[in-house]
Amino acid sequence: MQATASRKAVLYRMMMPQHTCPYGLKAKDLLERQGFQVEDHWLTTREETDRFKAEHAVKSTPQTFINGERVGGFDDLRRHFGQAANDPNATTYTPVVAVFSMTALMALAASYAVYGTPLTVRAGEWYIAFSMCVLALLKLQDVETFSSMFLGYDLLAKRWVRYAYAYPFLEGIAGVLMVAGALNWLSIPVALFIGTIGAVSVFKAVYVDKREIKCACVGGSSKVPLGFVSLTENVMMVAMAVWMLAMGH
Repeated sequence: MQATASRKAVLYRMMMPQHTCPYGLKAKDLLERQGFQVEDHWLTTREETDRFKAEHAVKSTPQTFINGERVGGFDDLRRHFGQAANDPNATTYTPVVAVFSMTALMALAASYAVYGTPLTVRAGEWYIAFSMCVLALLKLQDVETFSSMFLGYDLLAKRWVRYAYAYPFLEGIAGVLMVAGALNWLSIPVALFIGTIGAVSVFKAVYVDKREIKCACVGGSSKVPLGFVSLTENVMMVAMAVWMLAMGH
């Protein structure tokens, strides 16, 4: 009997006609995955929600109670179960890992579709070109925010502000042309130019000036620290341009 009671949780979450709280759904799912029977209470109006928060002296919902004691919101619940809570300001390499993993799979898939095997030289070329396209896409989602972060370390952008706005377009155009294998007279010098300036800028900021700032490589909202990954993006562009020159593309 005691074991059953210890596995029961009471959850209060917003469930309105125009709004379903995502964290409430996540809290319910987490509790159920932890083996709890959830007594699920819906807060269906703004007035009901405000009354609940005032009664329990809390600022947000959902709220979870286990064995009569308030655990808190979704992040508190994750910590209660020994899981890491999301920190929106924490540095992370997850976006970069996601980008390069997906573009690698795309390159292998494209190679298999065209040549019948994923392991080709063209797959390596596509990998870099796809990566450039996806990284440009992330920057183009919010060019204003990207440019503000980019201006913090790029040497050319600091002297010519418009370059910060042009960069994601240049990277995207070069990437698309390299995927197609077209207009190499344009894509190669563009990739070589922006890649070289970027590599020098990152090297100076990180390894010479010893600055600890965020990288704009995956967009202006990035929490990726400026460093090796940022340098890799630019070195990849330079390497692709040099490879294409050497191969006579």
